[in-house]
Order: sequence, then C-alpha cells, then structure tokens
Amino acid sequence: MTNNNSFSSITDKIEYASGLENKHYISKQQFKSEKNTIMFQNWCGVSFAKDIPEIGDVKPINFLGLPLLIIRESDDVINVFENTCRHRGMQLVDSSQHAKKNIRCPYHNWCYALDGALIATPHIGGVGKHTHNNVNPKSLGLNKIRSYIWHDIIFINISETANDFNEHYAQLIDRWRDFEKPIKFGGENASFSITLQANWKLAVENYCESYHLPNIHPDLNKTSKLEDHYDIVDSDLYSGQGSYKYHQLSDDKDNVFPDFSGLNDKWRLRSEYIAIYPNVLMGVHRDHIFSIILEPLSVTETKENIAFYYAEELEPTEQIDELKKKNLSFWKKIFKEDIHVVEGMQKGRYGKKFDGGKFSPAMDRATHNFHAWIAKQLI
Repeated sequence: MTNNNSFSSITDKIEYASGLENKHYISKQQFKSEKNTIMFQNWCGVSFAKDIPEIGDVKPINFLGLPLLIIRESDDVINVFENTCRHRGMQLVDSSQHAKKNIRCPYHNWCYALDGALIATPHIGGVGKHTHNNVNPKSLGLNKIRSYIWHDIIFINISETANDFNEHYAQLIDRWRDFEKPIKFGGENASFSITLQANWKLAVENYCESYHLPNIHPDLNKTSKLEDHYDIVDSDLYSGQGSYKYHQLSDDKDNVFPDFSGLNDKWRLRSEYIAIYPNVLMGVHRDHIFSIILEPLSVTETKENIAFYYAEELEPTEQIDELKKKNLSFWKKIFKEDIHVVEGMQKGRYGKKFDGGKFSPAMDRATHNFHAWIAKQLI
C-alpha cells in the first residue's frame, strides 16, 4: 500500500509542489496497485461503439488482465460482460465475431443470449437431460460489467462504486453541451493506434499541456501559437488546454468539413483538448472530434487507440474522403511527434535522484491537477 506521506508534496499548491515519484512509472507492484485503486474504481474507456456497429457483433478485449466481452444487443444497447462461462470458467470468445444470435461456450456448449441470459445447458442433468433442479439458469447469466457510452466511447466501472456517469462528469458534459448531438465515425481513414514504450500516465501528462508546443509541434505552433492557448483546470476529474485560434482544415479548393449543427459562435475559432481521468483524451472542434483511449499494457507500455468523428449529416464524397485523409495525416503527425518526449520521460524516470520534478506554476497547472487526482485516488 502506498504511504500517504509520499503525496504531501503533490497535494500542496502548485507553487510548492513536486510530481509523482519514480515508482509510479517503473514499479510493477505500483502498477498493480494503481490498477485496483484507480482503473477498477473509476469510469475507464475501453473501446469504441463503432467497433461493433451491427446487432450481434461481439468483441473480446483484455482490460488490465480482466477478460471482457462487448456485445451489441440492439441498435441502442451495448452490453459488457466478463468473457467467462459461468459453468467452468472457460473463455467464451477469443476473436471478434459478427451476426451472432447467441454466445455458445466452446467447452460444454452452455449458451447465452445477447443480453447475457443463460438459455441452454446441454446434458446438465445427464445425457439428454438439459435441466437440473439444482441449476437455476436465471441466476447464472453472464457477469455484467457496469458500462456507459458517451461520444461513442464505451466506459466501464469495474467496482460499480463510482457515481452515475452523468453525475460524475456533469461539469464536463455541461462544458461540451454544444457537442451533445449525433456524431458519425469517419470510417476508412479515421482511426489508428500507436504503442508507446511508456507508462500510461505520461501520455496523459503530455496531452494536458501546451507548454511543449513550440519545441515539439513547430508546424502546429505556426497556426495556433503557445500564446493562443489557455489552461482548463476547473475540475478535479479532468484537465487540459484549449486554443482561441483553431484553423479549419481545407483542401486546395477551400473545401472544409461541415460544422456540427447548432454550435455556439464561440466554437468558430476555439478548440479544446481535455484528459478525462483516468485514461481518455478528447479533442473537440467545430467540424470534428477525436478520442484517444489509453490502454495500459504494462507499467512501461501503453497503446493509444484513436478515432475521428464528424457531423452525422456528413455525406461521403470524393472531396470529403480526401479531407479525411488529410485530417488523419495531420493528426497522426502531431501524435507521433509526442512519442519521443513521452518515451523520453519514461527513460528519465530511472534517474535515482529524480524527485518527481518541479512544476511551472504558470504552464503546468493542468498536469499538476492530474497528479493531485492520482494522489487522492491512492490515498
């Protein structure tokens, strides 16, 4: 268990604070502790609804060692269950499947409906006898995981102790109320993944701030300069940065993506980039949204799963397809520019005399906010 005293320098005012100790980035034991006290206790992003678009689509995932099964039951219902048969604990599904009417265990053929209900127990009472007085199917459905979908991100809460999602993130939902409307996954040329040799927290920390913009993203800094950015630190559940100088992507004929409908005029030149604690990063713009789900693979390895969304009414045309390619290429370049520094911070964390670092009171407020949240979770 983490010593509470180790967090005293984090929870103080930023002017006097230092960051998290090295063990939070390099210790396997600490990684295990954070899995249970942070990831399993809070709402975490694990996948995108766009990955199971049709009824009967099934996607197995492994979230920090926990085998999960994501199933689209209907157009409006997606369920998350443990990927574990209630009979002998067999893993039910080992690869994505489509058009499933039910889920059948490959071991003894116990069968589950898309809503997780146990609907068949072949030979449970002996050969040819498919029921038994001591086996109640109603109590043996798949173990359901609490879940919620927001902006196509599938969030789960393993412990089932977090506040209702809408209550938990009420402040952020209100902040981005203008974007609470149908969005559409961009399809081809609208997703990719990056694997970082770094702890997941370093990806969050880097995303929170714009301080690194001039040095790491020189091309982006030409159109949206460091001085055009502002900190977002109005909650202890998220933090990030915004820009007052968003420049819409256009092609050589000045075509642009259509805006989301009904946006407040403030979004004409504004964009925001927020880390939703613990593991989701999002960016909102007048004409597209991107989301990044951080998948911690180990204490020193993290996978970033990235998807882009546009207005629901966006019709596929040759011009739009080219704009999507250009937008994907633009952001992929930006995100890849961050790899070196995020992995560099991981390497630097093996410095035995490094004490967590010194925050800039002016430029690191969003990152300090995240450190303070981590500290509170572990205390």
